Amino acid sequence: MMTKTIQAALGLGGNLGDPKAQIQEALLLLSANENIDIEAVSHLYKTAPWGNTDQPSFLNACVLISTNLSARRLLEVCLAIEGELGRVRLERWGPRAIDLDVLFYADVQVDEPGLELPHPRMTERAFVMVPLSDVVPDKIIEENIVQFWADRLSKDDIEVADDTPLWWQKGKA
Repeated sequence: MMTKTIQAALGLGGNLGDPKAQIQEALLLLSANENIDIEAVSHLYKTAPWGNTDQPSFLNACVLISTNLSARRLLEVCLAIEGELGRVRLERWGPRAIDLDVLFYADVQVDEPGLELPHPRMTERAFVMVPLSDVVPDKIIEENIVQFWADRLSKDDIEVADDTPLWWQKGKA
């Protein structure tokens, strides 16, 4: 049993290989960490690439967790999972097998090298805010609730890819 836990959210995505399997594996690795409890997982979404648009569509999801890890240590866990699942960082906004981002960590604001919280520009991105609204619609980010941000963004390039309960638990959906 963890003590003194805080709530945080992570964004997950990928567009190389089998992104659904990669996201499922990342979620299973997170759930296996004794310092992390998964509280809720969004639907899985198919989204158009952002930034560099000359690449395959992405699959994206968000997960709400409770943890006793510091924000920096949570980021380190996410980076380790990316590495374990074959993430290679070649170009910003480029294709990737898996991506895990810390979106928020309680109401903590952080601006350190390699870690900015809440995640910068997330309120501008439907591929973040729509899945995040599945798991924590009333969380306040930048003075408005997540649902507000999700509602104001265009949904033209985002669609539900899997809304099966427990889609992320292989063999249980």
